[in-house]
Amino acid sequence: MNPTDNLDRHFMEMALDLARKGQGFTSPNPMVGAVVVRDGNVVGKGYHEAVGRAHAEVNAIDDAGDAARGATLYVTLEPCNHTGRTPPCTEKILTASIKRVVAAMGDPNPSVTGGGNAYLETKGIEVLSGICKDEASRLNEVFVKHIQTGRPFVIVKCAATLDGRIATRTGDSKWVSGAESRRFVHRLRHAAGGIMVGIETIRQDDPSLTTRLDDMKGTDPIRIILDTHLSISETAKVLHLDSDANTILVTGESVSAEKKRRIESRRAKVMPSPLKAGQIDLDLLMERLGAIGITSLLIEGGGRVIASAFQAGIVDKIHFFYAPKILGGDDGVPICKGPGPTLMSESLQIEEMNVGRFGEDVMIEGYVVQG
Repeated sequence: MNPTDNLDRHFMEMALDLARKGQGFTSPNPMVGAVVVRDGNVVGKGYHEAVGRAHAEVNAIDDAGDAARGATLYVTLEPCNHTGRTPPCTEKILTASIKRVVAAMGDPNPSVTGGGNAYLETKGIEVLSGICKDEASRLNEVFVKHIQTGRPFVIVKCAATLDGRIATRTGDSKWVSGAESRRFVHRLRHAAGGIMVGIETIRQDDPSLTTRLDDMKGTDPIRIILDTHLSISETAKVLHLDSDANTILVTGESVSAEKKRRIESRRAKVMPSPLKAGQIDLDLLMERLGAIGITSLLIEGGGRVIASAFQAGIVDKIHFFYAPKILGGDDGVPICKGPGPTLMSESLQIEEMNVGRFGEDVMIEGYVVQG
């Protein structure tokens, strides 16, 4: 790697760190960071702070002011060349007299890929793409999947004992994991567009399914409850929250009109959906959730919902937390509840695994091999 490549990587890593600051606030847009460098010195920095606000390139160039003239712009995603909620960033780059643009990755939107880079090149700007491409793609894995498929990026999170139980036989699950793990889970919620559980989780735990962070006000995900028969108690916490995010009850298509009316009077939405083998068709549901702008979905349980998600082939990523506890029986609630495959060769494979520690808990993170 030559010295120029080293410098390009250094400044792109700085832009990636800036991009991460937008996590939880930019959806359905990607997280993007930008750095303006002139004569080897950083003269401007910016990131996309929230949907509807200025893009990273605009913020970085504005931060640089006149120093942007003749400088290099490092940006984690190909600059846009179309007008959306904001004007095209390519025009901002041209107006600022940027000399060189280094982009980590191309825009994954099939309808615009390459448009920004190609346009800048026609205007005489030197463009280099691909520096830290893998890191940039992983950072925006949610955006990439949604823009290419129209479906949410799906993460399954669970907290289990070492013998694979998420609750005792009575349904008690407070608390399987420790405080540090639970704090990280709230980071996951902050980053997610939606959070999904089954009605049994609502009955057993009566959770709020909101985001609670110590260092800032987090973003609540849209709450999605699978409730085939609309049997939810009207006193459930999810129906009485002071939250900017909606609650959606996904039901079968034949539910009480009166119960539906009462539930929707509590600022919740009832979404009738087709059934498959007596349960909500999760594959179809992903299409519907993606269509209403949910770009990522965090599935938190319970065991039957997690099993159904894996069997439906909708899961992209896992976060499994294992606490240093053993129930020592076979009557607790397993991570996946219900019948599984008959052969080990039919099991799902996990790749790109990472192992982390949160206090005494161990977290396994990985990606489901799509077959």
